[in-house]
Amino acid sequence: MTSREIRKQFLDFFESKGHLIVPSAPLVAKNDPTLMFNNSGMAQFKDFFLGNGTPPSKRIADTQKCLRVSGKHNDLEDVGFDTYHHTMFEMLGNWSFGDYFKKEALAWSWELLTEIYKLPKDRIYVSVFQGDEKDGVPFDQEAWDIWKAIVGEERIILGNKKDNFWEMGETGPCGPCSEIHIDLRDADEVALKSGKELVNADHPQVVEIWNNVFMQFERMADGSLVPLPSKHVDTGMGFERLCMAIQGKQSNYDTDVFQGTIKLIADKAGKVYGQDKWTDISLRVIADHIRAIAFAIADGQLPSNNKAGYVIRRILRRAVRYGYTYLGFREPFLHSIVPLLSEQFDGVFPELISQQDFVAKVILEEENSFLRTLENGLKLLDKITVDLKANNQTVINGEQVFELNDTFGFPVDLTALIARENGLSIDEEGYKAALQAQKERSRKDASTSAEDWVILQEVDKIEFVGYDEFETVSSVVKYQKVQNKQGTQYKVVLDKTPFYAESGGQVGDKGTISFGGVAIEVVDTKKENDLIVHFISDKRFESLVSDEPVKASIDLARRKLTNNNHTSTHLMQAALKQVLGSHVNQKGSLVNNEILRFDFSHFQKVTDEEIAQVEEIVNQKIRENIPLVEERNVPIAEATSRGAMALFGEKYGDFVRVITFDKNYSVELCGGTHVPATGNIGLFKIITETSVATGVRRIEAVTSEKAFEILREQEAILDQLNQLLKAPKDLVKAVASLLEEKNALAKKIEVFEQEKLQATKERLLNKIVSYGSINAIIEVVEVGSADALKQLAYELKAKVGDLYCVLGAEIAGKPQLAVMIADNLVAEKGLNAGQIIRELAKEVKGGGGGQPFFATAGGSDVSGLAKAIEKGKTFVNA
Repeated sequence: MTSREIRKQFLDFFESKGHLIVPSAPLVAKNDPTLMFNNSGMAQFKDFFLGNGTPPSKRIADTQKCLRVSGKHNDLEDVGFDTYHHTMFEMLGNWSFGDYFKKEALAWSWELLTEIYKLPKDRIYVSVFQGDEKDGVPFDQEAWDIWKAIVGEERIILGNKKDNFWEMGETGPCGPCSEIHIDLRDADEVALKSGKELVNADHPQVVEIWNNVFMQFERMADGSLVPLPSKHVDTGMGFERLCMAIQGKQSNYDTDVFQGTIKLIADKAGKVYGQDKWTDISLRVIADHIRAIAFAIADGQLPSNNKAGYVIRRILRRAVRYGYTYLGFREPFLHSIVPLLSEQFDGVFPELISQQDFVAKVILEEENSFLRTLENGLKLLDKITVDLKANNQTVINGEQVFELNDTFGFPVDLTALIARENGLSIDEEGYKAALQAQKERSRKDASTSAEDWVILQEVDKIEFVGYDEFETVSSVVKYQKVQNKQGTQYKVVLDKTPFYAESGGQVGDKGTISFGGVAIEVVDTKKENDLIVHFISDKRFESLVSDEPVKASIDLARRKLTNNNHTSTHLMQAALKQVLGSHVNQKGSLVNNEILRFDFSHFQKVTDEEIAQVEEIVNQKIRENIPLVEERNVPIAEATSRGAMALFGEKYGDFVRVITFDKNYSVELCGGTHVPATGNIGLFKIITETSVATGVRRIEAVTSEKAFEILREQEAILDQLNQLLKAPKDLVKAVASLLEEKNALAKKIEVFEQEKLQATKERLLNKIVSYGSINAIIEVVEVGSADALKQLAYELKAKVGDLYCVLGAEIAGKPQLAVMIADNLVAEKGLNAGQIIRELAKEVKGGGGGQPFFATAGGSDVSGLAKAIEKGKTFVNA
């Protein structure tokens, strides 16, 4: 049975049991501050478990893309070494929201595994929760009795809290779970030892394939458990492990999920899978990692140097590193795997094939960049090796090992391997200390503590009315006190709110909530797990809050300016498609009352002429005063059939909001706020166009008041130039003439400086002082720049053998020093320019460095220049 058939049978089975089949959420988590990536099948349903939303059906099933790079057995550096852990994986799941419970969930699990997939019953073991006295949760007798009737007592294992009690996090919904394990060992091994003894013992062929979680409780901030009003089922089955079991393999990587990719990579490298340990590890690493990289990019997360982007870049660099070190790849190769993946997942996760070219180009540029970085890292490691040997040292210190890993992507084992080849070792403890220090810094930066939510009233739904109303009478539903980097804050939920929560690039509203005439400032509004959360920093809140009505008012002037910028992003995206091509797609945005920032797919700089065209089109649409056509609750199939643009990486429901400004110009799916007609914007002006990532450009623009302000500033600058140049007839020609004159004078000065430099050189050649076999030039000179001082030192070296040269100069009021030493003196006499310059720099209250034969330094105390020159003599006048 192929993996595609296995996946389909799972979904068909649960559809036959009355489940609604829903698409996977994007790999990149949205509107959940606790997650960077969706790391489990339940992540997209979290708000339903929390009671913050209503599911489209009480029974749901799906296959969810997940990404894990930390946690039990999932550390990134371990993936590829075993047979069944991954960065990205598929989680097959079925869900019940207050509908069926343990009896149906466990019976259906058994039916699917043994009757549909035909897995051997005598190789399956199940576990139930043994209870926990501290939490006051009893032994799961119900699950035990259900399994006893199905598999018999001899196949049931009691599990402790660690293995059989699932929790979303430190707080939130949780409950006992029942795992299903399968023994995939050979018959000979099974005869020697029962699989029951190997469950949860990290045996690679005795693995968990399915977990049925029974959501019964909510964990509170004080650690206590409170029963949930409704009981839910949350199940997850690892697709790759299931394929391993059904296809009779002993490794996930031996299934058709990965074998096509592994063969492609092996063929490119001229290798054969299964013949060499490190070749096999590398092929597994790459086959795993390319999936995570490709789908993350397709879902909107580009590689970068921070947060989620850094995770993707780190995964990509690990794949490149293994290909470079063990498979001999010296040119980019990852990007060439994308078409195979696109075809493999077509019809399952269609976002990859829809963006195949873009994803491949981003990966290609990242590969090129990292291969350059890798070469630089190798050069740095070579330098470290040379310096250690020169100083008779044998250990690379931990900070350097950490820098190689953190900056250049060198794993510790690669650094250790290269060190061993050079007769050196690494300071592993020092590396661990540096790594731990970084983790502590990250933990401290991210530290937040929260008390339990204080519930003031129960409501059926939270209503957003901000499209139509800017001030409402509301009630506080609940609030939570949190401590974070901003200090004490209160997260407040209202039953009805006009405040737009940050989403889709548009910032959250600010404004006030008035309690009996006392207005408290709302500093931000965000969406968390489908809740609109108002952030308040005013400590008076706790003394004022009650179940009495409040008045919620947004900052309307700020909202209107934000509307101008948001609508302009729609107009600009349509204009970019006209000017640059249909390949342009939004890759990120920021819209606030000050500026709009728009990231889009494009692989070259947007020219000045193209920017002018985009500006003209957008301003033309503004002058046309096109009215907004807003449609709510449009079936998504109808919206997309009408050409409404959707963002890759966004999760859309069955019904969407469509924003149209001329049906032949701009039609988009959007939840943000907009102007009632384009004329409200007034004016649109692009201020910058830059590259922010591989294949992604960024435009920043302003509208309305800000745009006019920039025009006024530019007009004022032109007025000043006209006054300075005595109102010439042709201002551009006058400025060009000045520049030509300036360049001519600069060339004359350069000739003069060179003549002066040569005269100084001749003077110094007549002032050589011999110290034994050393020819010394130690002088204060007059030069115009640090570059001229460096040139002088090099030209003296070319003229004088056995040279020891110390030069000082005052340049732009600051002291500068240079030390040049002949190569043979460095080798034979042990003289080191870098060490000498550091000593001399102390006299001018500065610092510097360089190589053993040449080094420079600057300082702040010109009066110490003479002392520094005198001190320079002591290194050869011993």
